[in-house]
Amino acid sequence: MDLKYLYTFRTIVDEGGFRKAAQKLHYTQSTITFQMNQLEQELSTCLFEKIGRKMVLTKAGESLVPYVDEILQSIDKLRSFESDLSEYQGDLRVGIAETQLCYRFPAILKEFHQKAPKARLFLRSMNCYDIRDELLSGTLDIGIFYEDVGGFGSNLITYEIGDFPTVLVASPETVRLHPDFITADQTLQVPFVINEPKCIFRQIFEEYLRLKAIRLGHTIELWSIPTIKNLVASGVGITYLPLFTVQEELKTGTLAEIRTDMKHPTITAVCGYHKNKWVSPLMQLFIDLCKGHGNMEMF
Repeated sequence: MDLKYLYTFRTIVDEGGFRKAAQKLHYTQSTITFQMNQLEQELSTCLFEKIGRKMVLTKAGESLVPYVDEILQSIDKLRSFESDLSEYQGDLRVGIAETQLCYRFPAILKEFHQKAPKARLFLRSMNCYDIRDELLSGTLDIGIFYEDVGGFGSNLITYEIGDFPTVLVASPETVRLHPDFITADQTLQVPFVINEPKCIFRQIFEEYLRLKAIRLGHTIELWSIPTIKNLVASGVGITYLPLFTVQEELKTGTLAEIRTDMKHPTITAVCGYHKNKWVSPLMQLFIDLCKGHGNMEMF
């Protein structure tokens, strides 16, 4: 059996179809179809069926997925033995929440590169829900995300690397104009400047607003925490962020905290990987560095 057929099969499952798998693997769609026909012949079973205009897994195809995962993971292990395991070598795919990457992980990444100069680190700044999903699908080796997203049960092995307070902040002038975010059932004509809708701390604060029946003017969505802070510091609106991202601005007075009556507003960051993932020496090094730094200051 040709291993590339199994890689193609897993890519089709991950990408959700033949066309997207062809794009991901840089194959023609006819090549994808040929490989799957060959795999079906070798296994003497039908793996895909056409429903409408979409190819979906048959019951046999669904049953094959865990076996393919086991084979591909074993191949990864074998490849690791091609190099000297006394040295940290190979590739490591890590997805990390932007706030952690920007404000808390520079020290970890520096130490990682010092200890593993031969390693190739593929680092992506990602939304926490996407990190969770890609860990579950096996696309990522390690994820640094906020466990508040939930939805992974016992499928991921995680280590807590910090509990972080969150705060509502604005420019001092905005705080003077809108100091009350405690009184329920009110409308405040001030913009909420924040990350995308799947941002976990945005969801936490929006739930608080719903419970308090507090309505804001409108929401400005941006994709960069530094840009959000700069805009809010200039008096455009309010934002809700982990405290460690705004500590310097609070010290210098460019931002000020707005009081709320949220109970224990914290989020928990974790380092995680799939429970079936083989932990290579390189993975273990990264995990140990994350656990070792924990709640230490990383500015």
